[in-house]
Amino acid sequence: MSKRPRGSSRRRSTTSAATRFDELVLRALDAIPAPFADALDDVAIIVEDEPSRQQLRENGLGPDEGLYGLYEGVPLTEYGADWGFLPSKITLFRNPLVEDFADPAELEHEVWITVIHELAHHLGFGEERLHDLGVD
Repeated sequence: MSKRPRGSSRRRSTTSAATRFDELVLRALDAIPAPFADALDDVAIIVEDEPSRQQLRENGLGPDEGLYGLYEGVPLTEYGADWGFLPSKITLFRNPLVEDFADPAELEHEVWITVIHELAHHLGFGEERLHDLGVD
């Protein structure tokens, strides 16, 4: 889970801004080296405008906090071969990222960091380890 302090007012995404954001996500995914990118074969990558109240609540976030991204699923390190298949999902939240990173280069970098952060959760890395690695 990538989180942030809650910013100022909310803006609505325009279609062209949404398309540009989706392109940033695709570039971030394309930049992941093959052994790690292969781990995303069974993971849905979703872009939403905002996290839901339930997503905030389930992740222990208050009204002054928000999310950039969220991994929902069973990490590869915990998945058992005898389990029923539960699809994993990485959701990137467009509005919080766009609002907090107005500079296009900074936004692209933060989208990449968020994708890597959520991929790391899928690979079994916890928040503490990601913090130690500087990917938080």
